[in-house]
Amino acid sequence: MEEFHKVKRLPPYVFEQVNRLKASARANGADIIDLGMGNPDLPTPQAIVDKLCEVVKDPRTHRYSSSKGIPGLRRAQAAYYGRRFGVKLNPDTQVIATLGSKEGFANMAQAITAPGDVILCPNPTYPIHAFGFLMAGGVIRSLPVEPDETFFGPLERAVRHSIPKPLALIINYPSNPTAHVASLDFYKDVIAFAKKHDLIVLSDLAYSEIYFDESNPPPSVLEVPGAMDCTVEFTSMSKTFSMPGWRMGFAVGNERLIAALARVKSYLDYGAFTPIQVAATHALNGDGSDIADVRAVYRRRRDTLVEAFGKAGFEVPPPAATMFAWAKIPEKFRHLGSLDFSKLLVEKADIAVAPGIGFGEQGDDYVRIALVENEHRIRQAARNLKKFLSTADETMHNVISLNLHR
Repeated sequence: MEEFHKVKRLPPYVFEQVNRLKASARANGADIIDLGMGNPDLPTPQAIVDKLCEVVKDPRTHRYSSSKGIPGLRRAQAAYYGRRFGVKLNPDTQVIATLGSKEGFANMAQAITAPGDVILCPNPTYPIHAFGFLMAGGVIRSLPVEPDETFFGPLERAVRHSIPKPLALIINYPSNPTAHVASLDFYKDVIAFAKKHDLIVLSDLAYSEIYFDESNPPPSVLEVPGAMDCTVEFTSMSKTFSMPGWRMGFAVGNERLIAALARVKSYLDYGAFTPIQVAATHALNGDGSDIADVRAVYRRRRDTLVEAFGKAGFEVPPPAATMFAWAKIPEKFRHLGSLDFSKLLVEKADIAVAPGIGFGEQGDDYVRIALVENEHRIRQAARNLKKFLSTADETMHNVISLNLHR
C-alpha cells in the first residue's frame, strides 16, 4: 500500500539502524557501551521523587490536568527565568508547560505553519527542529550552525532568495549535536535581523544548565531587549534535573505565539500528570544544588572521554556545554560516512554512537558521543576503540561504503 502523505515526507530514521544492530549484538552476548542516545542515566534527585510520591497519594491529583500547566508550575518557571536570566515573564500569558521541549516544538510548528511556509533551520541540528515543520507542511531552508559572523551571510541570502519570505528562524544553543554556545552579542544580532525581516525566532535552550565554564553560563535570547516581541524559547527538565521520562518542559515568550501553542495543545492533550507537575514545581523552586551536581558529573565524564579517546587515537574536541561531544570521524574512515562508521563501531568495538547524518547532511563527517556512561565504562570504550583502530589496517581492507553503490 502507498505510504501516507505525511509519512512519505519523513526520511528513514537512521538512528534506528544503529539501534537494531546494537540490539542484535546484545542478543548475541556483546557488552555494548551505549554512547548513542542522549538518554540521561543519572537518577532523578530524591527530593523530587519524594514529592511525586507524596502528591500521588492524593486521589484528587489523579484527574485531568490543564494542558497549559498548573499555575504553580508556570509561576515557578517564570521565577526561574527571573533568577537565571533576569527575564521577567507573566506566568499566565507568557509561560506554558509542554510534554518536553520536543512536543512543544512540534506543536508550535502545527500552530503557526501554513503549507509551503519556509523555515530557516540550522544543519546539523536536533531532528524535531526540521521534521516538526515538515510534518506541518513547511519547507526547510538550511543554515550553518556556528554562532559567529559566518552565520549571517547565509541567513541574509536565505531571506533574500526564499519565496515565500521565511516565516521563522530556529536557533539552538547550546547546540545539539555540535555543542556550540552562543553569546549574548550573537543573540542581539539575531533579534535585530529578525525584526528587520519580520521573522519569528524559536530558540531551543534545552541545555542551558549543562555547561562547563562556570564564569560564563549560556544566555537566553530573551535577555535581548525587544526579543519578547518575536521570540519563543523552549526549555526542558530532562537533562537539567535528570527527568527525561517525566516529559516536562516549557515554552516561554511572546504572548501571541504562546496563545497559539496553548490553543493547539488544548485540542491535543490534558497536560502532564498533576503529581509530575507538582514535583517539577518543587524542583524549579529548589536551591540549584541538584543542577550543580548534574553538571559536575557531566564535566568529569567529558574530561574522561576527551583524554581516553584521544589516547586511543580518536581526537574528540572538548565540548563547552551539553551532554554530548561532536567528533569528526578519523580520516581513514571518513569516506564511509557516519552511518557505516557507527555500525562498524558496534560490530568491531562494542561501542554505540549517533551517526552525524541523523542530524542533517552537514553532519555526515561526524558522530555524536553522549556522556551517558560512567567514567569506568568510558575508559572501557576507549580501550575497545584503541584495539579496533590499531588493527583496522589489517581487518578493514575489504570494507566499502554502502554509499558507493547508490
